[in-house]
Amino acid sequence: MRIEAVRGDITGQAVDAIVNAANSSLLGGGGVDGAVHRAAGPRLLEACRELRATRLPGGLPVGEAVATPGFDLPARWVIHTVGPDRHAGQTDPVLLRSAFDASLELAVELGCRCVALPAVSAGAYGWEAGEVARIAVASARALAARADTVDGLTVCGTDPVQAATSRTRGMGPDGAAGRGPGRAQVSPTSGGTDLTTAGDALGLRLVRFVLFSDRLLVAFRTVLDA
Repeated sequence: MRIEAVRGDITGQAVDAIVNAANSSLLGGGGVDGAVHRAAGPRLLEACRELRATRLPGGLPVGEAVATPGFDLPARWVIHTVGPDRHAGQTDPVLLRSAFDASLELAVELGCRCVALPAVSAGAYGWEAGEVARIAVASARALAARADTVDGLTVCGTDPVQAATSRTRGMGPDGAAGRGPGRAQVSPTSGGTDLTTAGDALGLRLVRFVLFSDRLLVAFRTVLDA
């Protein structure tokens, strides 16, 4: 599995899924969240409103993830996750790690081969770029390492689907129930998209961190090169 960092606009990424740094309301906002909603078009907001009216009446909790179709985006899926807001006293790095873990787990469940993620919580939520980079890259590397352990192959080019199977059934990698505060959730929803075949994953091959500034790009590449 390849892990890389690039400078760019995540909404233009031709990947299977992009991760949206959403807020708990799921109804759009500023930064990456606002850009994703604008690029995806009004049907994304409709899908998020449906989620709020059905499965997530209280909003999406911090550290969890949920998927909707990508609608007008090049990506087929949008995986929405809520990172911790340091300004609101949410300073536990476990919450930030959970946001990345849940997003990657959901990408595996959806059968994605390539996924693009932003620097969740590194913008308006006040987390330092280096800390976000360390946590994000550690999450991606842990997924690759689990795949390596299960398949007995090198990390590059391995298939993480088997490694994630127990966790997509609600079990930890060691067989224990549950994992941290975060959960991956799949939206049922609109546009006629059928999620019943989400388990037919061919294997995640590329995790790409798409950063909106040189400062973030340097932070991520420093961690990746370490």
